[in-house]
Amino acid sequence: MKQFIRFASAFFMVLALLVVVSCASTPKQEGMGEYVDDTVLTTKVKAAILDDPSLSSAEINVETFKGEVQLSGFVNSRADIAKATEVARDVIGVKSVKNDMRLK
Repeated sequence: MKQFIRFASAFFMVLALLVVVSCASTPKQEGMGEYVDDTVLTTKVKAAILDDPSLSSAEINVETFKGEVQLSGFVNSRADIAKATEVARDVIGVKSVKNDMRLK
């Protein structure tokens, strides 16, 4: 019976360790907490762009990976590109902004 209890304890310890390790992030893959943080950050950036009346937010796409925001899509002028980049940088939590927007 003692041997079974030791085996069960070891099994559950190994299982717990695997769960913890599988949730960790790597340089190319986010952990669960980072994914949630990036989703919140993407939402904040989209809301900030939507709040700016000079930008057509329907044509600006926002993606986030580990705090780095990527903007893409089509805008009417270079001023809109600069404004969208500035708005994204002003959101708390954004580490950097990559701008892949194009003029129509």
